[in-house]
Amino acid sequence: MPHAARTTPPPGPSTHPAPPPATTFGPAARGPRRVVTALAGAGAVVLLGLVAACAPLPYEPPAEPAPDATPAAAPAEATPAEAPTGAPACTTLDESRAAGGGTDVDPATFPTGPTSATFADDAIHPVADAPTPQLPVTVESADGRQVEVTDASRIIPVDLYGTLGEIVYSLGLGDNVVGRDLPTGFPEAADVPVVTGAGHALDVEAILGLNPSVILTDATILTDDARAQLESSGIAVVYFDDARTLDGVDDRIRAVATALGVPEQGEALVERTDRQICAALSAVPRDTGDPLVAFLYLRGSNIKMLFGPGSGADDLIREIGGEDAGTAIGLTQQYAPVTSEALITAAPDVYLVMTDGLESMGGLDAMLAVPGLAQTPAGESRRVVDMDGARLLTFGPRTGHTIASLVEAFYGVPAPELPAS
Repeated sequence: MPHAARTTPPPGPSTHPAPPPATTFGPAARGPRRVVTALAGAGAVVLLGLVAACAPLPYEPPAEPAPDATPAAAPAEATPAEAPTGAPACTTLDESRAAGGGTDVDPATFPTGPTSATFADDAIHPVADAPTPQLPVTVESADGRQVEVTDASRIIPVDLYGTLGEIVYSLGLGDNVVGRDLPTGFPEAADVPVVTGAGHALDVEAILGLNPSVILTDATILTDDARAQLESSGIAVVYFDDARTLDGVDDRIRAVATALGVPEQGEALVERTDRQICAALSAVPRDTGDPLVAFLYLRGSNIKMLFGPGSGADDLIREIGGEDAGTAIGLTQQYAPVTSEALITAAPDVYLVMTDGLESMGGLDAMLAVPGLAQTPAGESRRVVDMDGARLLTFGPRTGHTIASLVEAFYGVPAPELPAS
């Protein structure tokens, strides 16, 4: 299905008083909630200090903290991973949902205060060691074109979230990558040239200068001009579906593997990814209390956006047993400026943010000083969960690890052991 080019979307203490007593999530704890539509028109929006001249992005390199920034708290030591007792085994996401598994955790025990969702391992673990692509292949690009790929020796995978790069490396073709986007920042790719510039725009000149044999990309990072230049270069350019959902992870892996001539490795990677996602979902408490989670995009003192339906954050929140605040207040876009009034009325139980975005504001105290943020259940209990922006919305082969880390941070349950293969 063709993708229309669009504007690039938006994609971390001092001593505090003792946190308030643990709070039970769910409607009973919040009381009745009014659904409000606060984003329907410019006249209805009171920006939280938004500078409209700069479009937000889901990931940027860590910004220098403000001069009076409070140092971020050191992440809590990870609890030794354990598989939840009695968690049902599954091999696919559908099986996991049908099994209705999870751990028996009392929502009243869920932690309050800030939590960092961390990863013990940031490395890529390929399913194969330098597989030999079976080429040529002809594939259908997401824009409807038929594209012949004859050579996968010099690959440039680029998108806004680092998804395509993560897939290529996980397939075992990392040594063939000659250019990358900024979020493809795991250790194995550290020495590969970055071909995205300010605002994550593609640097077409830099891309062509690397003499790629195939370019993998999607609509999250393309402008009409970049698209035209790439397609006129004579290089094979394959576009992929950019939808950010758990259900789309397998299809994207298979599509990339097929385009690069390694379909068997693609199936192996799908199987491993599904098993890891299933294991991670098995740790979600059966009774979460349906916490209302507001995913906020923060960037310095200027950009504060609320993510909503279709952003990917909504799917992650739903899968770990929460309710997306952007959807709850009637947001119909992936992200938009939010009013203080709308956020207070929505009354989220938890804020979810990117670690570097929190740091760019100057830390937790600076974030909660923004009008409206402290006047919610999340603000009152200082329930802010932060995660590395390069991992949160990737929806790639390491999605199981992302879910496991979020479940541990949200609910205080031990992260499950994820199968390595």
